[in-house]
Parts: sequence; structure tokens; C-alpha cells
Amino acid sequence: MKSELSVLQQAEELIRPLAIDHAPDGTEVQAVIDQWIHAIATGSQFYCDRAIIDPDQLRTDVEFSLSINGLFKDRKSFFNEVFGYVKLKPVENASFRFIDLFAGIGGVRLGFQQAGGACVFSSEFDKHAQLTYKKNHGEFPFGDITLISPETIPDHDVLLAGFPCQPFSHAGLKLGIEDTRGTLFHDIARIIEEKGPRFAVLENVKGLISHDKGHTLKVILKTLTNIGYSCNIPKSIIENGSTKEIQNLAKSMILKSVEFGVPQNRQRIYIVLWKDGEIDKFDYPESMGLDTRVGDVLEANPNPKLTISDRLWEGHQRRKIQNKINGKGFGYGLVTEDSLYTNTISARYYKDGSEVLIEQVNKNPRKISPREAARLQGFPDEFEYSDSTVQAYKQFGNSVTVTVINALAFKIKENLGGTN
Repeated sequence: MKSELSVLQQAEELIRPLAIDHAPDGTEVQAVIDQWIHAIATGSQFYCDRAIIDPDQLRTDVEFSLSINGLFKDRKSFFNEVFGYVKLKPVENASFRFIDLFAGIGGVRLGFQQAGGACVFSSEFDKHAQLTYKKNHGEFPFGDITLISPETIPDHDVLLAGFPCQPFSHAGLKLGIEDTRGTLFHDIARIIEEKGPRFAVLENVKGLISHDKGHTLKVILKTLTNIGYSCNIPKSIIENGSTKEIQNLAKSMILKSVEFGVPQNRQRIYIVLWKDGEIDKFDYPESMGLDTRVGDVLEANPNPKLTISDRLWEGHQRRKIQNKINGKGFGYGLVTEDSLYTNTISARYYKDGSEVLIEQVNKNPRKISPREAARLQGFPDEFEYSDSTVQAYKQFGNSVTVTVINALAFKIKENLGGTN
């Protein structure tokens, strides 16, 4: 029976007993196994508990064990065994390495992989998103990042994180990084401080700029500049300027999906940071100048079940009228094939589809399909979405636009130079 297993399956079986001791609380052992196997395939550092063993020694031991069992000959052939079945695989000889925190379904990973990078560690708390990530990237992400010690994380050139927006205390930054304790940003900051990546990209909703009247953004930037990082906002302004000054300068860090060839009016802030002295200024990618059209992402024969019911359609129209009377200005978003773009798709799309409805001739509008949602976020058709339609909508709504990330990744790659 054992001989019928693939090299990858045999390798997993062989190293599983060793991986158990290195799995942190809140993380499946499979995540450690996948990280080790991918690290061997991409020539990257192992995740490990350094109180048990040095990562380089662990790698030597694991490779030797695989070798004497006929499962490892050289990195090239092992790479092909590991990523042979993965449609969205990294390049064999990556030019830089990155980690993917708050990874979701891997939209950020995909954009940086397409630019020639290799992911050496991923973390995602949501169980459904973990399964979709594994299905597409061949890697089960680590779990609760708050339970992972920064020193165990493999070395990397770029840290990537899309994190939830949480308020900070107004006591002021007297203790530095410790003032952010209790927030998920704190976990990002302590990893940056410990691992010292050359670049970091923090992605968030546009509303981060106005969150808590700019205090949240100021604390984030002040914390990271205090540990030796710079961004396009001068340190003097972060340290001594007003929140209004910081907010105004941060607007230049917003990128719009529609400007990168995707017909969706999605705006996100991308805070690009670098180690002091690495560069003077980061040039954000500019609009690609492409015409967009909603019809370009629509399926030829959509499922009839996507057409909304009379009751739901009447409810949407009634709420839109009421909102207008109340001065809210919110309601459903109806587009045609010839519309330039849709509204922003959100994680709540599965509930009623109100943000994006497609007009149909002689019948009620329809919701977009999961595949169309994927295309609205710049995911290639090779991407396999969740078997649960509800989860698929949630995951794409929570994700990033891959084409935007890819443009950003190439700009960062230019600044990394000859990293390998």
C-alpha cells in the first residue's frame, strides 16, 4: 500500500511525528508539515521551535531522513513533486521570500508569487478560508497568530498583512510597541521587530485613515517608525505632526481596483514600509489606464438560480427609496454589461447581493456568481473557490484584488534588487 502513495504523501507520513512537537497552540500539525515540505522545495528556512533545535539543523535532519528513504534526490525534482499538482505554483527559483499574515484565501500571496516571490509562512484564523487556501496553494496556513512566537517564523524579505481595524488607547505611545498590546496589529509589529524584513505591506480598508479620527493610523505608523521603519510620510510628521496632516498624506497610499484593469470600485490603503535607509521613497504603481467593462467578467450562461425573487427585488427597491428620503444615499447597486465597474463587493454579499446586481432583460436582476466574484477580485479562473457558496462570497468579499497586489509586488521587487 505504501508504494502506491505519492512521494509527497510518503514525505508527509515520514515527517509528521517530528512535526508534532513544533506545532504551536491553535495550529494544525499539517501546517508545520506543509511549511517544511515547501521550505525544502523552495530552498527556504524551516519554521521551528528553536528551544528544541536550530532551524538549519532541523532542515538537514529532515532532508537526510527523506533522502535515505528515497524521497529526496535534489531540490529541483522535489519541487516538481511538491508543486506538480498545484495550479497556482511559485516559480522554482524565487527572487525573494515573503510571509502571508491574515492570509484569507491567499490573494496577497498570489500577487506576490506572480512577481517571482516564494511564500515561506502563512497564517489565517478562519477554518473555511484555511481549506480554500490549502486547495489552491497546497499549504495549510498556521492558525492563531497571537499564539505564535515571532522567533519561530522563517526569515523573509517582505512581510504582508491585511489586518482588522482595532482602536488603540489614547494614553499615547509611552511604552512603544507594548502600547498596542491586545490588538492584532501588536502581533504584526512584534514580528517585524523580531524578524526585520526589508519591506512590509499593511493592507486595510480606506476607512483606516479616518478610524478614531486618525488616531489609529498615527499609532500604527508611530509604532513601526520607532522600531526602525520608514514610509512615504516623513517621520517628523508622524512624530510631531497633527493627525490631519498624516491623514492627508496617507491618501496617496490608496489604490483603486478599477485603475488596475478590474471593473470594481474598490479602494484600499496599502501602507508600504521599509527598513530605515533601504530606500528614500516608495513609488506606488500608477493606473494601468485600461478600459474596464462589467461584461468582461460575466459568465456566458449564468445559473438561473442567481436571479433574485420578486420579494427580494421589491425589498431592495423599497429600501432604496426610504434611504433616499432619510438622506442615507445607500441602496442596491444595479449595473449592466456595459457599466464601467460595480460597487465594492463585501463579505456580506451572500445575504442579499445588494451591492452588485446585474440587470437582465424582462426579468428581475441577478446576483453575480462565485466565479464572477473571483474575477471581480482579479483571481484567475484556475482558482478553486469554496464548495460552500456562502463561504465563497464571504471569502472573495474579504479578499484583495490580485491585480492591484501584483502591481505593488513588482514595484517592491524592483527595490529588493538581487535578493535570492
